[in-house]
Amino acid sequence: MTVTLLLTGKTAFRWVREGMDIYASRLKHYINFNIIEIPELKNVSAFSHEQIKVREGQLILKSLKPTDDVILMDEHGKEYSSLEWASLLEGKISRGGRDIVFVIGGAYGFSEEVYARANSRISLSRMTFSHQMVRAIFTEQLYRAFTIMRGEPYHHE
Repeated sequence: MTVTLLLTGKTAFRWVREGMDIYASRLKHYINFNIIEIPELKNVSAFSHEQIKVREGQLILKSLKPTDDVILMDEHGKEYSSLEWASLLEGKISRGGRDIVFVIGGAYGFSEEVYARANSRISLSRMTFSHQMVRAIFTEQLYRAFTIMRGEPYHHE
C-alpha cells in the first residue's frame, strides 16, 4: 500500500517545502509515502476560474488509478479531531489493498469531475487555508496520525 499526496501546481514557498520535507521523511518510517506535483497550467490569464478547475481536474484524473481511494482536501469536507483522523486512517490501512491518494487542488478548488471521482472529502478546519499552506499542515497531520496509531509520544491529549 502506498499513500500519495497529489498536489496541483508547484510548491511556491521554500518554508512550505521544508515543512513538507520534514514530515515526509518521518512518514517513510511508517508507510510508503510519496508526493506528486502536477505541473502548473501555463497561459491561463484569459481562462475563467471554472476553466482552470476543469483543466486542473483533467490532470488530476490522469494521475489516478481506478483502484485508488481518493480523498480530497476540501473546505466543505468532514472535519476530524486528531484521534478520529488517526482511527479513520488506521481503518483504511487495515482493510488494505487500495492505495490512498490525498489531493490538494489549486486556488479555485476542484472540478465536478474530480468531485465525482473522489471517495471522500476531508477538511482540516472550518477556517480556510491557502492551498500552499495546506500542503505543510496536512503532511504534519498525516505524520501525527501515524504516531497516534503507534502510541508514540508526539501527540498530547
